[in-house]
Amino acid sequence: QLQLVESGGGLVQAGGSLRLSCAASGRTFSSYTMGWFRQAPGKEREFVAVISWRGGSTYYADSVKGRFTISRDNAKNTVYLQMNSLKFEDTAVYYCAASLIRGRGILTGTSDFGFWGQGTQVTVSS
Repeated sequence: QLQLVESGGGLVQAGGSLRLSCAASGRTFSSYTMGWFRQAPGKEREFVAVISWRGGSTYYADSVKGRFTISRDNAKNTVYLQMNSLKFEDTAVYYCAASLIRGRGILTGTSDFGFWGQGTQVTVSS
């Protein structure tokens, strides 16, 4: 089992930055593809970014491309989401997720990920 704990959320003004962290338990963290998703009130959970288990490949939702950066430190069992130029519409609960699926290309669906954190709130004031 893999346990995930997010941190780093908070209140920030539009145009500001935040860095989210997701700490994972377990010695096999480097085997997992890691993703970030978000869910705004009244909306479905949506894909934000994903990074391959080796860290060599990343992919972003169009809405965050060029503003957000996903990275991982396998030695620290941690994945990060650097969020710059934040907009009001980025307000949501952000979740990190882990997947052991291989060979299916880029993973962007919630059903592709079997392990989830509890989420961290990001609020962007306009």
